[in-house]
Amino acid sequence: MFDIPTPSLKGKVSDAEWQTRVDLAACYRLVAMHGWDDLIYTHISARIPDTDDYLINAFGLAFDEITASNLVKIDINGNVLDDDSPFDINPAGFTIHSAVHQVRHDAMCVLHLHNNETIAVASLEEGLLPLSQYAMFALASMSYHDYEGLAVNADEKLRLQSDLGDKNFMLLRNHGGLTLGKTIGDAFMHMYDLTRACQVQLQIMSTGMKPVMVEQAIVDNIKAQANVVHSGLTGGQKSWPAMLRRVYKADPSFAQ
Repeated sequence: MFDIPTPSLKGKVSDAEWQTRVDLAACYRLVAMHGWDDLIYTHISARIPDTDDYLINAFGLAFDEITASNLVKIDINGNVLDDDSPFDINPAGFTIHSAVHQVRHDAMCVLHLHNNETIAVASLEEGLLPLSQYAMFALASMSYHDYEGLAVNADEKLRLQSDLGDKNFMLLRNHGGLTLGKTIGDAFMHMYDLTRACQVQLQIMSTGMKPVMVEQAIVDNIKAQANVVHSGLTGGQKSWPAMLRRVYKADPSFAQ
């Protein structure tokens, strides 16, 4: 029960796959460090560069147990590709991820969580409101998908894909949040911004006082302003080295 069989894959996979494994494992650990994990549930998936293969967490492991080597390699249908892998995945958990990866080839990483704040705001008729700077980033690329029960219906994938379109943020009604990005760092920072936006909105609403809404014209200009702040790079690219250092300091075993 306490032994997790994880033979190291370092040196046994391509350099690109190993780096993806390290970054994705770090992302799982960061989610746990922020208290956004949900026991053994929810998922973060990443496409291995220049392939049609993906990495996702092993079913039954907590996020703070994820390492580069115990991530599971799968195809777009969720089939495990490593014959000697001691792990399997939750097929139902990959339904949402496969739906996104099938149509958003610009996205390397898809991050789906059940943190309380995103569930709460996703369950409001108004959804996310322009109340904070964090909300500006999410609202510049926001989508919504209505709740249809547990995500096991293949027909739902088409509706989710249609609702997502070209957006990078999604609130799944009564369910949680979803973000994607062209790097793992981008997907993580998008979830960070979305979660903080939801936290602030709930705190403002709890005061019972009348909030000040940001004008739509400012929301529309946020992407251009962010590009200036990040010197042409994305927020994930700028922040990810610092995030990696944080995980290494906390527990370097993630990179094994």
